Amino acid sequence: MAEAIALTPAQTIAGFHALSEPLRLQIIDALRTQELCVCDLCDVLDVSQSKLSFHLKALREAGLVIARQEGRWIYYSLNLPQFALLEQFLADFRRCGQARPGRPCA
Repeated sequence: MAEAIALTPAQTIAGFHALSEPLRLQIIDALRTQELCVCDLCDVLDVSQSKLSFHLKALREAGLVIARQEGRWIYYSLNLPQFALLEQFLADFRRCGQARPGRPCA
């Protein structure tokens, strides 16, 4: 039987904190369908490379994006398993509420 993987409290906090910034949500949306290099992200989002790098760092540290270097370019893509873990964190609350309405979750 496969063991369930869960985020630590610090990973959960980092993930939701990273998602709380509008520009980071735009970055995630831009990466939804394809891997992009920093220069493409700058063009798509119309932001400077320094500003973009700051936000990409937060997304990388939260494990939400993966960086891959090819030559002198760095390409970014979504780390979908990390999103699934955050989604699971929220789903656990939904299931708890459905199982025992009006009672605190244990």
